[in-house]
Amino acid sequence: MEKLNGFFDGIAKPLNGVADWLLRLGLGIAFFLHGYGKTDGFAGYLGSKGIPLPEVTAFLVTWGEMLAGIGIILGGVLAKSLSELGHLITRLSGGAIGIIMIFALLIAHSDWGIFFGERNKVLFASEQLFLLILGTYFAIKGNK
Repeated sequence: MEKLNGFFDGIAKPLNGVADWLLRLGLGIAFFLHGYGKTDGFAGYLGSKGIPLPEVTAFLVTWGEMLAGIGIILGGVLAKSLSELGHLITRLSGGAIGIIMIFALLIAHSDWGIFFGERNKVLFASEQLFLLILGTYFAIKGNK
């Protein structure tokens, strides 16, 4: 087993520097696109759910998602040159993603089961939970 681990360590070692970027880019791009997808018709959806001030809420959520997605990526770009600022941007963006996803799960996906339910309505089979987890990861770790 030691030889096999050594073999895989040899393959993975040159990629260690990009491993965090796989998570960062995936989350940043996905969250930006989620926000961008809400630029049309989202206020009507929020209004149908009884959310107060649906136009204002839609604007804040849409821009919050897009900016948090950009922030996750920008925080990593700034990690070397402006390390404290990059660390702060990553943490704030991750926290924003976590908060947005908690409300998304409570409002838009409250009918989803944890393990069982309709195939497309099972929490652990959804990207929403993973967006929440990744956002929370970056809120905790920042760039460290």
